[in-house]
Amino acid sequence: MKFPPASDIRKVRKGLDVTQAQLAAASGISQSTIAKIERSTISASYATIVRLFETLDEMRNTTSKHLTAVDVASKGVVIVQCTEKVRVASDLMKTTGYSQLPVFRGDVPVGSISERSIFELVRQGKTMDELVEMSIARVMEESFPVVTENTPMTAITSMMSNCNAVLVAKKGKVVGVITNADMLKMI
Repeated sequence: MKFPPASDIRKVRKGLDVTQAQLAAASGISQSTIAKIERSTISASYATIVRLFETLDEMRNTTSKHLTAVDVASKGVVIVQCTEKVRVASDLMKTTGYSQLPVFRGDVPVGSISERSIFELVRQGKTMDELVEMSIARVMEESFPVVTENTPMTAITSMMSNCNAVLVAKKGKVVGVITNADMLKMI
């Protein structure tokens, strides 16, 4: 089996969303040694590099075989309709404790709204009085990606580096959402 260069250990580990401590526990190689290898401050033996890549490969196979989107997703997705006012979204975020919400038109996801996006509009000169009366459709951002319930978590982990949430659908209907908080529950 041909392995990538030792300098790729960090990239592969991060792609699997595995910590150095988790890799150390699984491989039997100390976390401090893994850190030094990733920083290129030591040259590891061939056997050590092989052990790390084999362990990462086992972790990839275990994760992809077992966990799917529906296993990790929070059920009961809290949504807001694009025709509502920003005030409704703001109130919903306050009462639920969520910092972001998917925006729907009927049963179809069409965008997203977050505390951060609302505050960004305030920074750009909009007043809160103006914003709360605006339609969500005027201020919403891109929709969260939608995946099927059987999508492997390895694929979702990669997606989460570019978005704040992923919606999970079953037979075309959104049945769950995966956020960073849900990803942390896997650890």
